[in-house]
Amino acid sequence: MKENGAQILIECLLKEGVDTVFGFPGGAVLPIYDALFDSPLRHILVRHEQGAVHMADGYARATGRPGVVIVTSGPGATNAVTGLATAYMDSIPMVVFTGQVPTELIGNDAFQEADIVGITRPCTKHNYLVKDKDDLQRIIKEAFYLATTGRPGPVLVDIPKDILTAPIEFKYPDGVEMPNYQPTYKGHPGQIRKAVDLILSSKRPVVYAGGGVILSNAADELKTLASRLGLPTTTTLMGLGGFPGTHPLFMGMLGMHGTYCANMAVTNTDCLIAVGARFDDRVTGKIDEFAPFARIVHIDIDPTSISKNVRVDVPIVGDVKNVLKDMLKLIHGSKAVTDFKKNLKEWQDQIKTWNDTHRLSYKQEQKGKIKPQYVIEKLYEATKGDAVITTEVGQNQMWAAQFFKYDKPRTFISSGGLGTMGFGFPAAIGAQLALPDKVVIGIAGDGSLQMNIQELATAVQYKLPLKIAILNNMVLGMVRQWQEFFYNKRYSHTCISVAPDFVKLAEAYGAVGFRARTVDEVETVIKEAMKVKDRPVLMDFKVDQFEDVYPMVPAGQPLSKMLLV
Repeated sequence: MKENGAQILIECLLKEGVDTVFGFPGGAVLPIYDALFDSPLRHILVRHEQGAVHMADGYARATGRPGVVIVTSGPGATNAVTGLATAYMDSIPMVVFTGQVPTELIGNDAFQEADIVGITRPCTKHNYLVKDKDDLQRIIKEAFYLATTGRPGPVLVDIPKDILTAPIEFKYPDGVEMPNYQPTYKGHPGQIRKAVDLILSSKRPVVYAGGGVILSNAADELKTLASRLGLPTTTTLMGLGGFPGTHPLFMGMLGMHGTYCANMAVTNTDCLIAVGARFDDRVTGKIDEFAPFARIVHIDIDPTSISKNVRVDVPIVGDVKNVLKDMLKLIHGSKAVTDFKKNLKEWQDQIKTWNDTHRLSYKQEQKGKIKPQYVIEKLYEATKGDAVITTEVGQNQMWAAQFFKYDKPRTFISSGGLGTMGFGFPAAIGAQLALPDKVVIGIAGDGSLQMNIQELATAVQYKLPLKIAILNNMVLGMVRQWQEFFYNKRYSHTCISVAPDFVKLAEAYGAVGFRARTVDEVETVIKEAMKVKDRPVLMDFKVDQFEDVYPMVPAGQPLSKMLLV
């Protein structure tokens, strides 16, 4: 029995194990929404298409499963572009279905027509325009395969309305045939042997782990390798949670706002083991002074990432989890490991000295203004670290990275590569929908939060108990900090002179709002917020407007040239 293309799409999604889709209806996708009416799929009605893609992104980061989005043609599709670019930069698996005008009208400037395939070519792993109804099922199968294999990423499928209404027989493919796309999952044994030999011959090794550790579910293997060899470990922003934040070998995050200990260790290491990381500029600082004494091992599934920014000595193309397993097999029972660990004491003592000399710190006066770091630490204490944290972008993001300890993967969700303000709140919604029994807390600045504040209606509609902690300093904090440091305190258009009453705003949407103006009120507000189980909570913390994020490596400077106070 034949069904129409929209019904076929729903059947394909169910075959792929999809249980939740995020979307917003419109004319070009009305056939899909008609099919959804009788579907077992859970559809989350958003208030803006950008919110839909960020929610799918948060869902994917929290679970490892691909997020799925349905939006209409024209402005519906173009509104999704920021979310696609965000997911693309951070390698997040996602499939976005966009409606398109009927095939015969494409190119005629029809109502709500946009060349979304052309627009999104630079910010998707791949995209499709379905031109023949008989290709629809194959393309959907390929889209999910591409999104979730190799280096993950978002894939867009643009479907003209006439394809959605055409009669099609359901024959979903069992597999895909893509001879030009063959990701390498097993690392070369010779290269792995070279890497192990290089590590065991080093005196000052450092592991530098990125988001690839989390994407490949390799956190256990990384922890085992570091623990067996005694390797000091640092992570990128995207790698937080890929190595336990409370582990004695963990030095904290490295890079522009990384710890003194991590940045000095990388600067002085003689063997840098890069695992699922891409050497981006916020990590390396001045690139020709990055790890200047090190021979570098680089493990990544994406061959185009290796030696792209920094020349490496031992490249290993393969899935991080598989490569780490093979490395563990080589060191198991090796006599060289005992001697190697004995020779690390001097290096470990040096790292301890760096850590003790310049720990992350701030001063909270009981009668003074609330410090944003204090709020983060109190959230950590209240949850004992057992929470999923999402962030916006800017100072709030860096304080959440520095002062909350992430012991498990997929518990820190943030826009890294694109740095998308407005990401954190809808991402928190996606994470909460994916993990209904988990505490989900969105750390937000008052500037970022307002970029997608309309999604508060979505959170209320679906009775989500997520908590949003607003570090409200009435300013675009990180931009203001740069103006303070590098533009002679010329605060051009960074002070937010008119802002909403977030407590009243929460109540207007049907949520709950609390406010803390004094240090004594911080713990009370958090405690009361945690009691609310049937709707979202906004916690408005009035924090010190001129608090800065330290350490800070000025743009273009080496990691060793940190501003510490």
